[in-house]
Amino acid sequence: MSATEWFQARLRTGEKSKVPVAPEGAAKSAPRNAPKPSARTTAERLQATLRKADEALSPRALRRVLADLQAVIDPRVSEVEGGRRAHAIADAYRAATADERRDYWALMSEHFAADAQKLKAARDQHQAAVGTPDEGQAELRLRRALVSPRMRLLQRFAVEPEGMRFLVDLRADLLPCLKADKRLLALDAELEQLFSTWFDVAFLELRRIDWDSPASLIEKLIRYEAVHDIKSWSDVKNRLDDSDRRCYGFFHPRLPNEPLIFVEVALVDRISDGITPLLDETAVPVPAARATTAIFYSISNTQNGLRGVSFGDSLIKRVVETLQDELPRLKTFATLSPIPGFRTWLAKNAVDLLPRLDEKREAELGRLVGSLPPTAERLLAAMDGAAGFDAKSPLRQWLMQAAAEYLGRALVDGTPADPVARFHLGNGARVERLNWAGDPSPKGHKQSYGLMVNYLYDLKRLDKHRTWLAEGKVAVSGDVESLYFKKG
Repeated sequence: MSATEWFQARLRTGEKSKVPVAPEGAAKSAPRNAPKPSARTTAERLQATLRKADEALSPRALRRVLADLQAVIDPRVSEVEGGRRAHAIADAYRAATADERRDYWALMSEHFAADAQKLKAARDQHQAAVGTPDEGQAELRLRRALVSPRMRLLQRFAVEPEGMRFLVDLRADLLPCLKADKRLLALDAELEQLFSTWFDVAFLELRRIDWDSPASLIEKLIRYEAVHDIKSWSDVKNRLDDSDRRCYGFFHPRLPNEPLIFVEVALVDRISDGITPLLDETAVPVPAARATTAIFYSISNTQNGLRGVSFGDSLIKRVVETLQDELPRLKTFATLSPIPGFRTWLAKNAVDLLPRLDEKREAELGRLVGSLPPTAERLLAAMDGAAGFDAKSPLRQWLMQAAAEYLGRALVDGTPADPVARFHLGNGARVERLNWAGDPSPKGHKQSYGLMVNYLYDLKRLDKHRTWLAEGKVAVSGDVESLYFKKG
């Protein structure tokens, strides 16, 4: 069956499913049905006879699971046998309910920590040995003491071919529950530490995804697209068109048919100011050989369980290098990005922006919203009609200024408030241009009143821009800087 026939069949039967995946840096809220933590510790439950109402596994079942987990790291068994035992536990976990899975996490968290006494002794010895010939040996003992049984347990799960998939999915289950149960933080921290090593970019393969890729892989592209929904097989075919489109993903040897992150690229002759032309299936393509600009218009992470493991910086660098080798005429590399946090931020901060208006602009806005001086409430209500503002509208100008403030000056703990800005600016890009009505879709209006932004990757200034960001300064173009409100 050809890719076209396969997609037509899938769409006819309605089998396409969307799995929302947060864009790089964005946080996901806990699902309403997240399992609730038990009031008792697992140590208390293991000593009990009866199960309480807020507990999933009975004390007997809990003891059995703990014994199975301990058997995985029994020093008398080989790594292969330990992996086989871990595989059996993984099968049981997959068959468990959400509340029962939480009991598995609790056991891993509370019963496989590093030995506190050995760790304290190793720390004391290391501190006493600092600056002496014994420092190296003391550091080695400290490092060994820090390796918890939990770390060895997780490593045994990865022995089996499907073990990596299991651990990534387990962490995806776990993440929404961390806020409600701090006892799980150690398990999460060790999973993230392992993933940071196992999924280091040195072990990842950059692979192009095109219309000739396996149909199952293209299905994942549809499933995981997090920025601009893919609406049909012709839509995805347009995005994979050889003439003016490219798509690349990072793959791991243990997840060979699962892109960890992928980027969609449009090859054009100028920096794009709107998403509609890029997704227009009837648009006349720019021949790739004549393109001067590569626009990264969608970057999607696919694995919630790998949150905190960043691939985006390396992905963009590798894609730029690949494109330059293939198409030497390409000189400009930029994004066309959403501004997902802008509308929420403006609702909270509009009142603080009003005192920074000059008298003329204050009067203009006041007349338009029917309030002198204008109030934040009236201004925000007027913004619902943003799609109808003409180029000279004071309301449009104010919204553009507010967006420039958000992207260029709104910092939280020294990093950009917007999650997409945090990703690209952290990679060394700069805020190049704001685009009015860049995304006229309902989603675009809900996020940012339709505004989009270009981040420019100036390859010679990436390190400089990162240094600025570390110092609390966002790199912006002169055009964006000119939109700032005067200092209050």
